[in-house]
Amino acid sequence: MVLYSRPRANKLIAVFIKTYPKATIALEYKTPFQLLVVTILSAQSTDKQVNKISPALFSRYRTIKDLAQAKLPELEKYVHSTGFYRNKAKNIKAAAQKILSDFGGKVPNTMEELTTLPGVARKTANIVLSNGFGINVGIAVDTHVLRLSKRLGLSKHSDPVKVENDLMELFPKNLWGKINHLLVHHGRSICDAKKPKCEICPVCKLCPSCNL
Repeated sequence: MVLYSRPRANKLIAVFIKTYPKATIALEYKTPFQLLVVTILSAQSTDKQVNKISPALFSRYRTIKDLAQAKLPELEKYVHSTGFYRNKAKNIKAAAQKILSDFGGKVPNTMEELTTLPGVARKTANIVLSNGFGINVGIAVDTHVLRLSKRLGLSKHSDPVKVENDLMELFPKNLWGKINHLLVHHGRSICDAKKPKCEICPVCKLCPSCNL
């Protein structure tokens, strides 16, 4: 059971849309496969750090085939600074191999197919579908969305899938791709995990956690 009514939730998101009109994905990429790779790398890392290392990574490995044939020790060096580099390198290489063998060398564009790839769960699949293909089948729930959903009263849950279901019930499908960008942007700029800036928050009056 969500804590917000649909009308109130949409009033909240309308303020966010007005406040952050240019909110979009911070990860830099040129193709759906590059988006898949940088999203895998962003887990337990920052978009800034991923953007820092991705030009050299994609200069060395220009195609899906290049990554499928990559030698893990070398690939690990390119992604080392993003953390959990061994597992990430292994998943990226395995995902590239599976895309070549099972999907004709093209990144699949369905939730069911994407989540068969190593290192890809619903959050990553939602990001790839929405930003890479313009397809919204769900809402990407990362740490920012998870934190803000509870703080704003959009969900009482801590499980990402349950939070995603709550958000999907509250907001129209045409906004699902934008919800992640808006909440992430608000989380980074104002609603900090430890010290939220309630005094300048544009939705303070709509937020049950506002400290003013």
